[in-house]
Amino acid sequence: MNWLDLIGWIGSALLVWSLLQARVLRLRALNLVGCLVLIGYNAALAVWPMVGLNVVLTVINVWYLRKMLATRHDEQTYQVVEVGVDDQFLAHTLRVHAADIARFNPGFRWGGHAARRSAFLVVRADEVVGVVLSHAEGDDVAQVDLDYVTQRFRDFTPGEFVYRRSSLFTDRGFRRVVSPPGMVAPYYPRLGFRPVGGSYVLDLPAPPVADRV
Repeated sequence: MNWLDLIGWIGSALLVWSLLQARVLRLRALNLVGCLVLIGYNAALAVWPMVGLNVVLTVINVWYLRKMLATRHDEQTYQVVEVGVDDQFLAHTLRVHAADIARFNPGFRWGGHAARRSAFLVVRADEVVGVVLSHAEGDDVAQVDLDYVTQRFRDFTPGEFVYRRSSLFTDRGFRRVVSPPGMVAPYYPRLGFRPVGGSYVLDLPAPPVADRV
């Protein structure tokens, strides 16, 4: 096998590997790299139909990647919907993703008699991409029990939209949000949370004076 054949095999392997990815951003990025490698390989062999095919695929991947990266922090793309803590669709979502939830939130338990529980679904159009569950600890602390993002959207951290809209917590009298203890691969420092012990804490803005009168 010469070096040119090796490049061709590498490009083909990248394309196959990309199709095995559950995360859409990673799939597009790996597919793009594979296409670029195969453009060089097929151009060296003067196999122009394959060059043309991979050029088209490259353009498609770049277009989708640009769109994904441009909307990953866009509140018009992701919406936060509050649901009842005993909502049947919420229960169904937790059951479907139970194994993946346990992987990233090994200590997660939901239910029982925790005070002032809240449940939020993060959605894109009609697709659920994340779940945030919390309960009250004392008078002014919201303890997050679960901050979960479905596998396809894990590169986009859509849970951030729950914390951006601080009124979801301040309207309930909370002044602080605490992340789930023991969460695997937390992203909270990017959202302004500060590390405290084994968790992260977000200090919420005080409500307007008029709201406190």
